[in-house]
Amino acid sequence: MTKTIFTKIIQGEIPSYKIAESEKYFAFLDIFPLQKGHVLVVPKCEVDKIFDVPDNFLNELMQFSKPIAKAIEQSFPCNRVSMVTVGLEVPHAHVHLIPINAADDINFANPKLQLSTEEFKAIQELIVSKLEK
Repeated sequence: MTKTIFTKIIQGEIPSYKIAESEKYFAFLDIFPLQKGHVLVVPKCEVDKIFDVPDNFLNELMQFSKPIAKAIEQSFPCNRVSMVTVGLEVPHAHVHLIPINAADDINFANPKLQLSTEEFKAIQELIVSKLEK
């Protein structure tokens, strides 16, 4: 079976701006973000659809995502951090954590931000610095 781009990122074959990692999950910056601080959280098991992910992974997904969402919220002025599941582009279950101030901030038809490597690194460092140790 061909590995998805997310599996290649998890395995370090493709570089990423890693935010957090556990035995079961990997979180990294979306390189086509809707907002600064847009993070993808991916289970390491390669499953296409989010509701086909094993139950224990789904339960723990929220627990893994919560401190990341709190760190995003502390890093960027926003009303809240939204969790969105779209998952049409990559056949590997994942959720988007996006800082928002209005519902339109999570409209995937909106143009994506164009950020420099330096901007991505600064965002990565900021979010990681806010994660509870």
